[in-house]
Formats: sequence, structure tokens, C-alpha cells
Amino acid sequence: MSIIYPIFVLAMLTFMVVFGVGASRLISVRRRQVNPKLYKLMSGYEAPDYVQKLTRNLSNLLEIPILFYVLGLLLIALQIEDSTMVAMAWVFVALRFVHTAIHITYNHTIHRFMAFVASALTLLAMWIKFILLMA
Repeated sequence: MSIIYPIFVLAMLTFMVVFGVGASRLISVRRRQVNPKLYKLMSGYEAPDYVQKLTRNLSNLLEIPILFYVLGLLLIALQIEDSTMVAMAWVFVALRFVHTAIHITYNHTIHRFMAFVASALTLLAMWIKFILLMA
């Protein structure tokens, strides 16, 4: 199995959150929970909690996962097929789904942090494995 599939699934999660952010912003304006001017410069007003959670989660999906995308592209470009690496990629993606689910629902800080740390450690292990494969 190829690393491209977990990359695709994580990209789809990111797009789902992107569309969720857009929808939540529209809803907040329609409900008159926020002045529409907030979304011009993202300052001067405060968005409702549900908008802030989705927006912050989107930022999270564009931070650490960048290292995952880079690693995936390196594996593809170098034509490295490794079943352990693909399995770890699926674990990373699953943990990012868990992190997102926690973040945009009940948002328990410790649970979210544990999912974050587990995903970060998985990605670190992937990078170490990559270097070992290159040696």
C-alpha cells in the first residue's frame, strides 16, 4: 500500500475543517453573534467559541502535518515503499482525526494534548525511520 492514501485522507480532513470554518463564520454573522467586520482583518471583535475552535483546529492541521506531507513527498519521490512507514502514517492520520474530534467537540485540554503528543511522537518515529532507511 502506498503512503499517498493516508496523505490524501489527512488532506480531506483539512478540507472538511476549512469548509467548517467558512460555514461557522457565515453562521456567526447570520446569527448576529459577531460583527462581519471581524472577518475583514481578523481583529477588533471576538468570534464565538465554536468559530474560534474550528479556526484554531485548522491552524493545527497546517502546522505539524506539514512535516508529514514533506516526509510523504520524499518517500514518493525517492520511491521508498515501506509497510511499517505506511502503517505509522495511518496511525498519525488517525491521531489527527482524534485530535480534531476532541478539539471541535468537548475540547478537553488533557485529552487533546495526549492526542497531539501521540501524533507528534508517531511523526518523529517516521522521520527517524526515514533516516534509517536512507542510511
